[in-house]
Amino acid sequence: FQTLGTAPNSAIQKYANSKKVPQLFVATGASKWGKPKDFPWTMGWQPDYQTEFAIYAQHALKTVKEPKFAVLWQNDDAGKDFVEGFKTGLGKNNEKLIIQTASYEGTDPNIDSQMIQLKSSGANVLIIGTGPKHGAQAIKKAAELGWKREATYIGNVAASVGSVLKPAGLDNSQGLITAQYLKEVSDKQWENSADVKEFKAFMAKYMPNADLSDANHAYGYSVAHHMIHVLKAAGDTLTRENIMKVAASMKGVEAPLLLPGIKANTSPTDFYPIQAVQMSRFKGEKWELFGDILASESQ
Repeated sequence: FQTLGTAPNSAIQKYANSKKVPQLFVATGASKWGKPKDFPWTMGWQPDYQTEFAIYAQHALKTVKEPKFAVLWQNDDAGKDFVEGFKTGLGKNNEKLIIQTASYEGTDPNIDSQMIQLKSSGANVLIIGTGPKHGAQAIKKAAELGWKREATYIGNVAASVGSVLKPAGLDNSQGLITAQYLKEVSDKQWENSADVKEFKAFMAKYMPNADLSDANHAYGYSVAHHMIHVLKAAGDTLTRENIMKVAASMKGVEAPLLLPGIKANTSPTDFYPIQAVQMSRFKGEKWELFGDILASESQ
């Protein structure tokens, strides 16, 4: 349950499936976790990267006049999903609007040279398809370079206030756009929500020194409740087969801290539990939601 990262999960996926070991709700949004015909024992959880970045492309086309895109991406399956989804969202006729891309390896200590290359292209929209560490570096370096842009989109996995934006500098993060599916628990608009109160009580008891602005805590808490749902629904039939059967038959299943209107839905042919997001813009010290819930399936 919840093994972390695209590369580590890729390394064990074939083995787990060959041994018929459930690989449930993996902690990565790569599209490869939703292919039940090929890997019937592997299921994702969060919105897949291709859908997320397609949404960014469509939003930019609607809101930025004469966009010229620069794309930073990690050279692995996740990064390739970022780029592929973004191109899909642009459509064939608009792919030429991507005037510069730059990749990096996950082991690279920094992405300074890539950011210099992207700025030099003359692009006015930056797409950050990275993990948390390099996402923070990209935001900070763009500011150091004095890069003036019309818009910057950053993947949800690198949008934590505590672990990404604070290290990058909150001043440098103003105006960033991302897509969210979880509540920002430090946001006052949710302070009276029952699920947020329960989460804060849980954290006060078990992790009293944790930084609640780090979205990873809320993420783990929320996905754990979908695992609890599966185990309870399986009842006393706790076989591998029944666990997967239950996981692949969720209909409108809620979990604490998901944004209102976002629920988990799966089927034997749909291994993407969450496929809805809401756009959000960083302002001040927090993300501010805007627009409607965007879904690629009926919620």
